[in-house]
Amino acid sequence: MSQPMDAVRRAISSPCIGICSLDGGRCRGCLRTGEEIAGWVRMSEPQRQHLMRDVLPARALEAGSLAAALPGHERLLRALNPLASAPTDKGWNYSELADLLPSGAPAEAAVLAGLVPRPQGVQVLLTRRTETLRNHGGQVGFPGGRIEPGDRNPVAAALRESSEEIALPHERVQALGYLDPFVTISSFRVTPVVAVIDPAFVPVPQPSEVAEVFEVPLDFLMDPDNLRQIEIDHRGRVRHVLEYTWPGQRIWGATAAILYNLRRRLEQTP
Repeated sequence: MSQPMDAVRRAISSPCIGICSLDGGRCRGCLRTGEEIAGWVRMSEPQRQHLMRDVLPARALEAGSLAAALPGHERLLRALNPLASAPTDKGWNYSELADLLPSGAPAEAAVLAGLVPRPQGVQVLLTRRTETLRNHGGQVGFPGGRIEPGDRNPVAAALRESSEEIALPHERVQALGYLDPFVTISSFRVTPVVAVIDPAFVPVPQPSEVAEVFEVPLDFLMDPDNLRQIEIDHRGRVRHVLEYTWPGQRIWGATAAILYNLRRRLEQTP
């Protein structure tokens, strides 16, 4: 008995992120041509890997793309985990929390670390959650949330959540790659998706989830002098967490740690 087509698709590598519409002969989401998509299942795995690791990233940087408008985009792409393969490790901070986490695997989540190219410099798009939310109400973070069964991968989840939370259309954002997963004390394994956002995009916050959308200069967040370590008490134990102080906002915890991970990856990339 032959395998169902969905099972075949899951068994092979694919760059699809769930944005499936052709624009100028190429898929708006994964940048494959219609011919490449049609022949994907018949290709050998080395052929698919060559397209995902070499050809498609080069297309992402072509003139006119959102990524091309981002200063230093080539170095940034080298610093990130490729879109072709989402990281599978437990999380770069897992060992610090292993004895504090509940038994069982953490829930999977994804966030969109959006970079906005502006004349005054690249900005990072952040949100402040509505105060009345049960989890992390009033805290600053990236758009994102739990990965649902219908999400093809962390990119699809981050884009779906960003659409729901701040009305970010798929055509106004281009995913670039992954940072390293981060485990939260609330037992989520968060996969950050770094993306470039069209500067013409105007956020529309979903008031039940998002109280405010704002931007912070990337240069500020990448400066080690602006990041500090603070102590907090968690169930009678002292924990050390990271924090930025930005006028009117407190950027700390998982959000600060994700930005720190971006800084470290850039520092280690020539």
